[in-house]
Amino acid sequence: MTTDSTADAAPRWYVIQCKGGESFRASEHLDNQGYEVFHPVLEVQRRRRGKLIWLAEPLFPHYLFIRLDRVASNWRPIRSTRGVLRLVSFGHEPVAVADELVMTLRDGQSADSRGERANVYYRQGDLVEITDGPFRSLQAVFDAQQGEERAIVLLNLLQQTQRLNVPVAALTRRGD
Repeated sequence: MTTDSTADAAPRWYVIQCKGGESFRASEHLDNQGYEVFHPVLEVQRRRRGKLIWLAEPLFPHYLFIRLDRVASNWRPIRSTRGVLRLVSFGHEPVAVADELVMTLRDGQSADSRGERANVYYRQGDLVEITDGPFRSLQAVFDAQQGEERAIVLLNLLQQTQRLNVPVAALTRRGD
């Protein structure tokens, strides 16, 4: 590392590879140590105990961004931070990421947090099975989400397609 270049003194974004499932822990510990960290996440729906819940999942599993400068930043504690596996490097040189890329991800992240969450567990056209109620065990096609707890499905009854409003908890993907 050269210390006399002004390019080396400018803070840059670098990528940290985290241990499996520990990117949130690594982000928290690096933040507590005073590092500027960016850990892009997505709000996704997952089925837990028969209910759909919203969870934050990393956009890049096992990776996060850290802003460092080659001169003033203390790089040593990063390696021993809980959850951190290593700085992504080619040879022995850590790889800097373009500021524009991180800014684009940050802008997209803040736009997502302002918007309404969309159903991502079921998508329009997905084949589903109704698991509860009078239409139990029948196959349908997911059409749309209606609020947090209800969905519209298309069911073929008596040679016609019928739109039914059913609880999301009473649906499962065909094959799950």
